[in-house]
Amino acid sequence: MNIPLVDLKSQYLTIKPEIDAALRRVIENTSFILGKEVADFENAFARYIGATGAVGVASGTAAIHLALLAVGVSSGDEVITTAHTFIATAEPILLIGAKPVFVDISPETYNLDPNQVEDAISARTKAILPVHLYGLPAEMDSLMDIAKRHNLWLIEDAAQAHGAEYKGRRCGSIGHLACFSFYPGKNLGAYGDGGAVTGHDEALLGKIRKLRDHGRSTKYEHEQIGFGERLDALQAAILMAKLPHLEAWVEARRAHARLYAKLLVDCNIEAPKETSYMRHAYHLYVIRSAHRDTLQTQCKSKGIGVGIHYPVPLHKQPAFMKLGYGDIKLPVTEKAAREILSLPMYPELTEDQIIYIADAIKEAAGR
Repeated sequence: MNIPLVDLKSQYLTIKPEIDAALRRVIENTSFILGKEVADFENAFARYIGATGAVGVASGTAAIHLALLAVGVSSGDEVITTAHTFIATAEPILLIGAKPVFVDISPETYNLDPNQVEDAISARTKAILPVHLYGLPAEMDSLMDIAKRHNLWLIEDAAQAHGAEYKGRRCGSIGHLACFSFYPGKNLGAYGDGGAVTGHDEALLGKIRKLRDHGRSTKYEHEQIGFGERLDALQAAILMAKLPHLEAWVEARRAHARLYAKLLVDCNIEAPKETSYMRHAYHLYVIRSAHRDTLQTQCKSKGIGVGIHYPVPLHKQPAFMKLGYGDIKLPVTEKAAREILSLPMYPELTEDQIIYIADAIKEAAGR
């Protein structure tokens, strides 16, 4: 078999008439920037998340950037976050002139360790930025408690958590603000870049609406300096067409995860963990093995697309080492980066494909 890590074409074919109609509608009405398509999607996405409102922006990176600015993070401030994530989590912190403070992760969840978060708080700390990595929620009760006791903002990086839940609440509805990416491979993906900020504080959401659109209050009045970080109508229309399918797609991912876990028992690998009070959205299905490289080679030889998310922690990235982060020690993060492997995970996977992937893992493990 030839099984890609992600298969976007298969998904498109299952909803082709809806996507084509959405694109045609936008092209025919020629309203490409903001407008009704974006507003309708924002309202629908906020309802799905359980947030008071949503603001569509140009990317997940823009979502984090504007959310940080909205809560007042500025030069000299510190933001506590994880190094086990994509660089877009930390880039906006630096672009504002603030400092990312990296703390280690839980070896079971790969998310921020709340105990280490509290230890990292200083007089300059302004916010905590946890990532719901791979679709598994961070320990939000502990983190929100820390934020409240220290008068800090908590901004969720929910870029991988569309449909994930923590104690019955959707990720994106728990922190002061939350940031989503609609990069094409996400559980809810556009056909280009896109993002959104969700939250319950209308004043903060209003700030982000201005910031994304050059700081303007009316068409030709600009109350502040802002950015051109709007979600365009074509992407909003695509996302609106996909949104009604998101729950079924998340459930399909969860069913695939259960089958993977059943088939990979006694293979000397660690499968993803999910507690009773969390709903894992399985944006990625990440296993762990001390023999990761052998598994990776075996899978590739069998035509199976695999990946590593992420092989180089942020504090070891050249860009961060130039800024003096190279001496930081995050042993749990560094060990995970050497051992994790992402297997194919998308709703359209078939049972036969998952069995084939599991058999390749078993063969490499000597089972």
